[in-house]
Amino acid sequence: MLKPYATRPEDSRGRLHPEAMSTFRSPFQRDRDRIIHSSAFRRLKHKTQVFIEHEGDYYRTRLTHSIEVAQVARTLAGALGLNTDLAEAIALAHDLGHPPFGHTGEDALCDLMAPYGGFDHNAQALRIVTLLERHYADFDGLNLTWETLEGIAKHNGPVARADGTPLKGEALPYALVECNAAFDLELNGYASAEAQVAAIADDIAYNHHDLHDGLRSGLFTEADLIDLPITGPAFAEVDRLYPGLDVMRRRHEALRRVFGVMVEDVLLVAETRLGPANLTHAQDIRDLDLTIIRFSDRLFRELKVIRQFLFNRMYRAPSVVEMRAQVTTMVRELFPLFMARPELLPSEWRRDMDAAYGDTELARIVADYVSGMTDRFAIQEHARLIRGERPQAERYL
Repeated sequence: MLKPYATRPEDSRGRLHPEAMSTFRSPFQRDRDRIIHSSAFRRLKHKTQVFIEHEGDYYRTRLTHSIEVAQVARTLAGALGLNTDLAEAIALAHDLGHPPFGHTGEDALCDLMAPYGGFDHNAQALRIVTLLERHYADFDGLNLTWETLEGIAKHNGPVARADGTPLKGEALPYALVECNAAFDLELNGYASAEAQVAAIADDIAYNHHDLHDGLRSGLFTEADLIDLPITGPAFAEVDRLYPGLDVMRRRHEALRRVFGVMVEDVLLVAETRLGPANLTHAQDIRDLDLTIIRFSDRLFRELKVIRQFLFNRMYRAPSVVEMRAQVTTMVRELFPLFMARPELLPSEWRRDMDAAYGDTELARIVADYVSGMTDRFAIQEHARLIRGERPQAERYL
């Protein structure tokens, strides 16, 4: 049932460390399963999406976000005749490299790591799946296929020019450079259709659930959404079909329509672009030199209005800004502490260090350790190491 331009398992470029084929799973199914069973994936349960993990049980975390992205990616890929397993694997892995406290934590680490090769959550995800997950006897990392690694690296588009210089910023993050040196991911090109599906699924998921979480938090109300594009018509339709519906059902019915508008728009654009393109191989998607899976121009403009609303009313809400300032301080204080006193790192993080290690090598180990922390563990470690507080469990002894 796959379209000619879908990625086929039998055409995979393989793994960095060759393995025998599974008798009952495709290569991309194995990638998906290894990602789900990884330690980094489990830790996403306690990592911020927008609200700090301990602020409420109903808000999205990086784990629930990744699951929602994977569901959207699988739906889109199936409707378009693409490889659903590859799209799902990339979607599940796309946020593995996020540090605690979401983009706030990433911004802090970017500044701290600027002298040592930079930090980027996509590049860190590659470092996790190629090096830091250490469970298998034959290799470090998860030994994912080239196609999955490519999707993690550049699902949002090319990251380098043909001469290897970065498209954005002054330099490519060292984690991306190291992975690419070992397994050329063709950073100057576009990724597969399945990777592009994972990228747009990410946009669909966060556009939907940030509205939902913002309403639940009380930072804005349904009345604030009536005059916005997409959301306003969605609420109007629900009110017409179900007059007098209770608040929570009304909210859900409206936001599921917002969700549907985005999915249907992406499918229509993709089918319009793919239909007459005469594509006969997965590589043809990469050679198009443009993003084929995207929103229409009209919907993209309307979503920009919604994102600006969310920026003003949610991402920059005083309570959110205050919490972000607090957690930024935590990251900025933990990182130099471990740099100055690496003996505070757990023994398994010190095992590869030797007398020849310089500041750059140490900083990268510290970044790996700090970025792997969950929100709650970072808060606990900051309290223990910086403020001298005893762990919670000891307080009641």
